Amino acid sequence: MAIIDLKRRAASKGVLTDYVDHTGRPRDVPTETIERILEMMPDSSPVAASKSINDPGNCNLPDDLSTWGWAVQLYAARSSKSWGIGDLADLREIARWASGHGAGMLMINPLHASIPIPQQQASPYYPSSRAFRNPLYLRIDEIPGASSAAVEKLAKRAVALNAERLIDRDAVFAMKMEALEHIWESGASADSLGSIEEDEALGQYAAYCAAAERYGVDKTKWPSGLAHRKADAIADLRRDAKDRFRFHLWIQELLSRQLEAASEVLPIVGDLAIGVDPQGADAWMWQETFVRAASIGAPPDEFNSQGQNWGLPPMDPGRLREISYEPFIQTLRSAFQHIGGLRIDHVMGLFRLFWIPDGMDPIDGTYVRYPDQELLSIVAGESRRAESIVVGEDLGTVEPTVRKEMAAKRMLSQKVLWFEEEDPKNWSPLSIASVTTHDLPTIAGLLSGQDMSLQKELDMDPNEESIKALTNRLSDIAGPRKDGLIDEEVILAVHEHLGSAASAVVFAGLEDALMVKERPNLPGSTRPENWSLGLPVPLEELFEAKLPAEISKILSSAKSI
Repeated sequence: MAIIDLKRRAASKGVLTDYVDHTGRPRDVPTETIERILEMMPDSSPVAASKSINDPGNCNLPDDLSTWGWAVQLYAARSSKSWGIGDLADLREIARWASGHGAGMLMINPLHASIPIPQQQASPYYPSSRAFRNPLYLRIDEIPGASSAAVEKLAKRAVALNAERLIDRDAVFAMKMEALEHIWESGASADSLGSIEEDEALGQYAAYCAAAERYGVDKTKWPSGLAHRKADAIADLRRDAKDRFRFHLWIQELLSRQLEAASEVLPIVGDLAIGVDPQGADAWMWQETFVRAASIGAPPDEFNSQGQNWGLPPMDPGRLREISYEPFIQTLRSAFQHIGGLRIDHVMGLFRLFWIPDGMDPIDGTYVRYPDQELLSIVAGESRRAESIVVGEDLGTVEPTVRKEMAAKRMLSQKVLWFEEEDPKNWSPLSIASVTTHDLPTIAGLLSGQDMSLQKELDMDPNEESIKALTNRLSDIAGPRKDGLIDEEVILAVHEHLGSAASAVVFAGLEDALMVKERPNLPGSTRPENWSLGLPVPLEELFEAKLPAEISKILSSAKSI
C-alpha cells in the first residue's frame, strides 16, 4: 500500500516514478528520490494542465521565412576597441558586416545579468537574472559623459586585455564598473532614467544589486527582512542606498539602448538560459517559487555517460501556477525586448525537468512535469506581442510529444549536423540548422582530433565510437582526406551541405569560419577556457578574412532573404 500511495502522490505532483532513458529502456527511479522530491513541494498545487486558460494562438513566424546568419559568442568577438570582451557595439558592427554579406539574422549567447561582485561568473547559462542584462556587454566609450580623462585612462588599460586569448571577466568588470561610476558621479546621465524608475521588477532587481554589493551573496549575512524580501526592509534599503539603487537602474537603461542600436541593423536571436544561480537576483526576487534542496540537470546519455548536474534550482510547477506564472512572464517579456527571435535553451523544460536531490548523483534523479500547455501559451503570447520568432533547443533526450507540440505552436526546433543522419534537404522547415553548438566540437576540433585528445587528457571518457562516426560522416561530405588534415575546402564543403537544409534559418559559427579547434564550452569540465576563449583574431581581421566571406556567399546563394 505504501508504494501505491507514494506513486499516487507522485503522480499528483508530476513526479515520474520511472522514465525511458536515451537507449529506449525504462529506468525505475529510487524510492528515496521520489520521497525527497515530494517533501520539497508539500503545499503546491497539482500540475495537470488547466483547460480554461485563454490560448493566444501560435508563436510569431513569417510564412516565407528563409534566411541565414551567424551564431556569435559575443564575449569572444572582440574588436580593437573592446575592453577585453566583446560588447554590444561589437555586435552592431558584426551585424553591419553580416548584413553586407547577405545574412538575415544573428544568434547570440545569453546576455543575462551576473551578480555584481568582483568574482564574475563565466558561464552565460548560470546567471543572476534572466530578466536583466550584464553590464560587461556595455561599450563604455559610447555612453554620454565617457570622454573624461579618468575614463580614457581606464580605456587604455582595458583595451590591453585584448592581447590575451583568455578573457579575464574579473578585470573587465572592475574597470567597467569604475568607468560607469565615474560617468554616473559626473552627473552626465543622472536625468536619463525617466519612467524606468516606476518599473517594479527592475526596482526589485536594482535593490538586489545594491544589497549584494553591500552584504555579499550569502543571504545568511543579510538582514533577515531583506533576505526574505520583506517590503519594509526593501524600502529601507532603497532609501539608504538610493544613489546605488538608481545607478543600477541606469546601467540597465544603457544596456537596453545599446542592444536596440545593434538590433536595428539586423534582427538578433537572443538566448534564454534554462535556470538561474541560486544566490542570484531571480532566486531572491521569486524565492517562494524556487526549490532549494535540488538541482536540475540531465540523465546519462550518449555523449555524457555520467549525466549532468547543472547546479540550478528548479521552480516548483504548482507554486509557479499559483502566482499566475509571473516570474516566467516577466522573464520572457524582458528577453523579447529589442530582438527578432528568442532561443529557449532546453525547451523540454516547458514540459518536464530532471531534478536531482542534493547529495545524489544525476543517475538517481527523475523528471518532474510542468503545465506545458499553459507555459507554451504564454510563450506564444509573448512572441506575438514582441513580433519575434521562437526557437526551442530540443537536443538530447526528448519525449515524442515535445516536437509535436512545438510544431503546433509554430516554434522552430533545432537541427544540428552532428546529430542528424537524415539529409538536410529533408529537415523540417520548422527548424533552424547549424553544424554544431557551443557545447559540441567545432569542425576543426573534430577533424584534427584535438577535441577528443582534450577529453582524454581531462579523463572524461569520450565516446570514441560516436566521434569516429561523426568523422566518417564529415569525410563523406567533404570527400577523401588525410587524417588530421583541415583546410578551407573541408569547411566550405560542410557549409555547402548545411546550406541545402530545408530549415527556415541556417546558422554558421564564427569559430568554424576561423577554423578554431576549441569548442566554446566542454560540458562536465571545469577548465578555465570554458566560456572564456576569445576568437583568435579581432573583428577587424574577421571582416576582411576570405573564408567567412566565402561561407557567406555559399549560404546567401542557398537561402533567399
